[in-house]
Amino acid sequence: MLNDKPPLIEQPKTLLLEMAQRLQVNDALKLIVDHIAASPAVALVRIWLIRPGAGCETCPLRQECPDQTRCLHLAASGGASLVDPQRDLSRTDGAFRRFPIGVRKVGRIAATGEPLEVGNLAGKPDWLVHPDWAEAEGIRGFGGQPLVYRGKVLGVLAVFSRSTINDDDLDWLRTIANHAAASLANASAWEEIESLRRRLEMENDYLQEEVRTRNAFGDMVGQSAALRKVAEQIELVAPTDSTVLVTGQSGTGKELVAREIHRRSTRNDRPLIKVNCAAIPRELYDSEFFGHTKGSFTGAVRDRIGRFELADGGTLFLDEIGEIPLDLQSKLLRVLQESELERVGEERTRRVNVRIIAATNRDLKAESDAGRFRADLYYRLSVFPIELPPLCQRKEDIPLLAEHLLTQLARKLGRPTLRLTKANVHELQRYDWPGNVREFQHVLERAMITSRAGRLRFQLAPGRSANDRPSASGSGATDDATEPVEDERVMTVAELRELETNNIRRALSQTKGKVSGAGGAAELLGMKPTTLASRIKSLGIELRR
Repeated sequence: MLNDKPPLIEQPKTLLLEMAQRLQVNDALKLIVDHIAASPAVALVRIWLIRPGAGCETCPLRQECPDQTRCLHLAASGGASLVDPQRDLSRTDGAFRRFPIGVRKVGRIAATGEPLEVGNLAGKPDWLVHPDWAEAEGIRGFGGQPLVYRGKVLGVLAVFSRSTINDDDLDWLRTIANHAAASLANASAWEEIESLRRRLEMENDYLQEEVRTRNAFGDMVGQSAALRKVAEQIELVAPTDSTVLVTGQSGTGKELVAREIHRRSTRNDRPLIKVNCAAIPRELYDSEFFGHTKGSFTGAVRDRIGRFELADGGTLFLDEIGEIPLDLQSKLLRVLQESELERVGEERTRRVNVRIIAATNRDLKAESDAGRFRADLYYRLSVFPIELPPLCQRKEDIPLLAEHLLTQLARKLGRPTLRLTKANVHELQRYDWPGNVREFQHVLERAMITSRAGRLRFQLAPGRSANDRPSASGSGATDDATEPVEDERVMTVAELRELETNNIRRALSQTKGKVSGAGGAAELLGMKPTTLASRIKSLGIELRR
């Protein structure tokens, strides 16, 4: 009897209800395909979605593709084979993983928005690519429906049936295609909203961190010629999208320069995202920079946006750029050149529009010449170099900078602002400041905490002030004729390395091996903890516990 024929789609109303509850595109696709494929009448069901062109180099239909900017991507598949029951028909990487729009039956459905409905395939129509497959699998009918939402074709739903398809089957197939289009559109919109929400949460985290650390190294305060030159360079380069390389000793304020360039740029309505390259574990570089998908590696429990995507439209500040391992620099170079990336565990190529500001206290040109830093990456980064002067070369800025920082510290500590005397200024200007502005701020903060009777007393490392050197007469006079002549011999690189090694060991000895935090060696040396950790590793210094 005719009524003994199994329906093309079993319990279609249940499918319609469940589709409306799916909030993820992949979940909706799997539900639709699995439900339709569960019918014994169905041999194969597939859904293609229109997406940007990708994988064109290996696409079997490349020669037939008139436009490689968009095509149909096989997004879901299901069914059962009579000829080969072990064959996995859920795979989406076969010969028809892509269809050019307008080409062959599936492509024409997408191009015209019109269905192709053949209730009985008797006679082997010429549009069947593999008529032998259709005969072997007992294919009797075909239903190809466009997935149209608000007048826009999103993709194609195709069903190969082992029984003829009657009018009732076609009506349900049309209904399901319409609801599937709406379900996929809503799920896609939901995913986009969730992605934007997560991005805003991450941006908020970054902004809160910026608020906490904004004044970590003081503001650009001063009137020295050296500082005016830096300000002029910032004014010149900020309105452009050129890559900037900020160099200078640790603690000179390289991050501050990056923030000022971003603030004066046309991207200031988008975030400035900071990456400390020295603090990223080697095995997480790809994930940190480019992001990853759920399950792409152990511990990847959800999709994660990388720093490049997070900075899209804004500025990415790559601090300690010289610490990126040599063998990983090529991946960074590719993104800088192509403005394209792929998340770990994902084949989709994403385009980003990011302005790069890099910073380092290393001589990258020398590192490049020595083969420790890629020359092509160095030239890509150093389009517009800005070198920050150390504090010892702009001591005339110390009075203004001290007043500014003392005002900020008073608010931070909840204390009245202390007066800076002329003797205080002279003492500060006599010091060499090896840790630059960072050390300067720490000295002022300690002085304010330990102040008695409103007087500032500075705890400065011995031997770093000009007046600490004994005169020839022993009277403390500063006359050039009586001051000892300093050793002007040029030191070798090996001697400098040994000097730095011994200095770090002394600091670690005084702090009993403590590297970071209050009273740690990093604070004593006026260095970032991450920078000191990198130095300890590169110099081969063993930490004693």
